[in-house]
Amino acid sequence: MNKAELVEAIAKETGLTKAKSGEVVASIVNNITEALKNGEKVSLVGFGTWSTTKRAERKGRNPKTGEEITIAGKTVAKFKAGNELTKSVN
Repeated sequence: MNKAELVEAIAKETGLTKAKSGEVVASIVNNITEALKNGEKVSLVGFGTWSTTKRAERKGRNPKTGEEITIAGKTVAKFKAGNELTKSVN
């Protein structure tokens, strides 16, 4: 399912217009993104938790030349599925 299909499904289920459903989806994504940017966790009980973690700088190799390079550290987003979500997909 892509974003457009999600918007359509929400519109059918709630009776909202596709435009309003699109605004709701965009708002949810924006709010989760902003919280993660601020270093906060976002938890939806039963569904899952979004959080960030820091990756340390590490050594790697350039596949073309075999030369050793340093890969910069960065902050990455992660998602851990909740119990109810895990149970429902199994």
